[in-house]
Amino acid sequence: MITKKERILLYILICLLYGCQTVLKRDTTREKLIDDLNEIQGKGILFGHQDDLAYGVGWEYIDGESDVKRLTGDYPALFGWELGGIELGRNVNLDSVPFSKIHDFVVWVNERGGINTFSWHPYSPIDSVDSWHGDMVVVKHILPGGDFHQQFNNQLDIIAAFFLDLKDKSGSSIPFIFRPWHEMDGAWFWWGSNSCTPVEFQKLFRYTISYLRNKGLNNMVVAYSPDCNFDSQEKYLQWYPGDAYVDILGMDNYHDLKQSGGEKNAIDKLHIVIEVAKEKGKLAALTETGLELVNDSTWYSKKLGAVLSDSVVKENLSYVMVWRNDSEKHFYFPFPGHQAAADAKELLSQPNILLLNEFNQIKK
Repeated sequence: MITKKERILLYILICLLYGCQTVLKRDTTREKLIDDLNEIQGKGILFGHQDDLAYGVGWEYIDGESDVKRLTGDYPALFGWELGGIELGRNVNLDSVPFSKIHDFVVWVNERGGINTFSWHPYSPIDSVDSWHGDMVVVKHILPGGDFHQQFNNQLDIIAAFFLDLKDKSGSSIPFIFRPWHEMDGAWFWWGSNSCTPVEFQKLFRYTISYLRNKGLNNMVVAYSPDCNFDSQEKYLQWYPGDAYVDILGMDNYHDLKQSGGEKNAIDKLHIVIEVAKEKGKLAALTETGLELVNDSTWYSKKLGAVLSDSVVKENLSYVMVWRNDSEKHFYFPFPGHQAAADAKELLSQPNILLLNEFNQIKK
């Protein structure tokens, strides 16, 4: 049996022969996910959909079902899931999806080569009110030294336990993207611009990621995603927690893509995101977007398509994700027979937009 000393000497020899950076880079599943996203850069933009496997318009919890697949014949390459409610010990999230099913969906996606990404709309550790209380002062009370800091730690312990349980059939950790404290430059969440300072927010973000990493989450890729309330690098980075805590620089943008001519504003802002990402050696993404009810039959081609076909965006954006399909009263991706179905299908057939099978082909 090889001794510990011999293992160390062997490791040093490998480092000398091949470079320590390469050996260390393959040490975590986190780096493999980042490698996959780097691999597709300039070859295509991954298309993602929130809650894609859980439910859609007219169905829920049917094995292998997907509104994207119903329309295009293939699954999205990126699948979004929500954790809000898990921190209260609930069995279902704020959209009533059982966490046990989310776990199984994550395993399913990973087995097929897709990427999982998580958002988190947490209830306040102070009084358990939901995220949409932008006038409530919470953040400063849950930071180290705050009266409700331990309650916040308890929430993070629950999040960490869920993430640590994400294993494939061989027992290896499943990589994922975690996108906490999003849209902080808006005024609608209790971690937003009306409820905490940029310095307080940065402390919150850094503490969250450090705490989870210290739990052993080496499979976690982290995304920073303000809303679209910026017009310069300085404003975009106003809330930025630092390079050591972020892997993906993103933007959520619904507003611009609802306005006449707003696609130009969205492109300009993505250029800012991409410029910063290049300077910092990070990935860039349009982390959340969509048009509720898709009541513009050409929104996918004329709005979203215009953004994704911009030459700078096309060469540098890793992925785009549209929001969920809950029912005929709340959906962001058209279903078969909808007025925008043909238009969306046409966009997703473009060579620069990648669904799951195309993503897998490029990775090989």
